[in-house]
This record gives sequence, C-alpha cells and structure tokens, in this order.
Amino acid sequence: MEFLQGQSTETAVAVAVAVVAVAAGAAFLLLLLRSSKKPKGCLDPENFKEFKLVEKRQISHNVAKFRFALPTPASVLGLPIGQHISCRGQDATGEEVIKPYTPTTLDSDLGRFELVIKMYPQGRMSHHFREMKVGDYLSVRGPKGRFKYQPGQVRAFGMLAGGSGITPMFQVTRAILENPSDNTKVHLIYANVTYDDILLKEELDSMVETYPDRFKIYYVLNQPPEIWSGGVGFVSMEMIQTHCPAPAADIQILRCGPPPMNKAMAEHLENLGYTKEMQFQF
Repeated sequence: MEFLQGQSTETAVAVAVAVVAVAAGAAFLLLLLRSSKKPKGCLDPENFKEFKLVEKRQISHNVAKFRFALPTPASVLGLPIGQHISCRGQDATGEEVIKPYTPTTLDSDLGRFELVIKMYPQGRMSHHFREMKVGDYLSVRGPKGRFKYQPGQVRAFGMLAGGSGITPMFQVTRAILENPSDNTKVHLIYANVTYDDILLKEELDSMVETYPDRFKIYYVLNQPPEIWSGGVGFVSMEMIQTHCPAPAADIQILRCGPPPMNKAMAEHLENLGYTKEMQFQF
C-alpha cells in the first residue's frame, strides 16, 4: 500500500513538473512571437497625424533635408517600399495645400523619417516647407500609392528619374541593396538641368561604390559643366538601350519625373518593345 502511495505521489509530482514546463515553454514562445512581430507603423491612411521637425539642413539654394521625429526612438513610420505620404500645409495666401512626397528613409531608420524637398519659387507646398522652422509640426497621412515591392519579384529594375522624381527610386534602391537576401540589380538613369540640381548625389554615388555589381547609375544633364562624362540633353532611346535592362518578362522599368518627361519616356519604352506590364509610373 505504501508502495502504491509513493508511486502516485511521484506521478503527481512528475505531472506537475510537466505542466509547469509546458506553460513556461508556451509563455516563452508567445514572448518570442511578440518580440519578432513587426512594430506597428505611425501612419494613418485616413487621418492626418502631426510630426515634429527636429532638423532642417539646407543642401543647396533651393533644396533642404527635413528630419521629423516619430513618437519614440524605436517607432517606425510604417511606409511600404515604393509608396508615399501626403503632406498638408499652407501656401503664401494661407490656403490649404496637400502634396505627395516620398521619404528617403526606410523603416530600418528608427525614430525618424526624412524628406528631401526641392522648393520652387512659385510652388504652393514649397512655400510651406520654406517657412518651416525646427519645432514646427507637419501634417502627414498615408501610406499612399499603387506600387508594391517584394524582394526578388524581378531580376532587374531599370529606373528613369527626373529632378525630384529621384526620391521613390532612391527609396526602392536602398531597400533592395540593404537587403542581403535580395539579388535584384538596379540600373538608374537620372536626368536634371544642371549639376547643382542633382539630388542625393553623394548618397547615390556611395551606393554605387558599395554595391558596384548591383547598382549602376547614368547621369544626364541638359546644361552640363565643361568637364562632364555623363549624358547630355534629354534622355534618349539610345540611352535607355545602353543603360537599362532589355525588354524581358522578369524586368521592370520604373519612371518618375515631370509630366513632359514621363510622356516622352513612355513613348521611348513603347518604341523599344517594353510592354505595359514591364513599366510602372510613380
């Protein structure tokens, strides 16, 4: 009898230990899942949210980089690759203006997002950014956009950018190159009027140096300096043939620039045999 009682006590203890072990394992697994879960973004697609300007750095006479703080140092903006945000401000007459912009930062840049803005003399939203001072707040809504990127969805991207149309290209390129498991190649043609108009040149050149086998860039200027090794004039069909991947089912050409450029590029691409499925315009 004593033997049976001893056996039942040992069994009860073993069961209790097993229950505790299972519970501890389940709790650890739940904690692991929660910690590996992607942090929630700060954007709201329906409502504008306010973000504080913490740094404004003038890059040239009409271009500045604006850094905005997120709620905490660990917060992420939550903007999918290749999409943009809507920014709300006031023009010189006090009227409300809403315009899309693409941040140059990714969700790997915690606690902040940055906008590189070219401010035009008559630009309505340009006026708002020109007047912004550190400590002011910007109203932002998003994400917005039709472009959706998954690593490896194409073998290569060709990119045709003009002026401030470089920002979505820069964002997509950064995401590709900084992902060690993404082998997509990027071929960028970037057109501007003068050398001083080239946005993010230092960052672009740095990426070429860091990823020479994965990222190529060809600059085109309408008014080049005396010593210039890039393209001259407008982006031509010959430039696209030379510097972009040839038409194929596993490539895509992205374009973003002023309306006249976008129209001309669409015609060039069609004449070169790129189907509509091989193209995307931001």
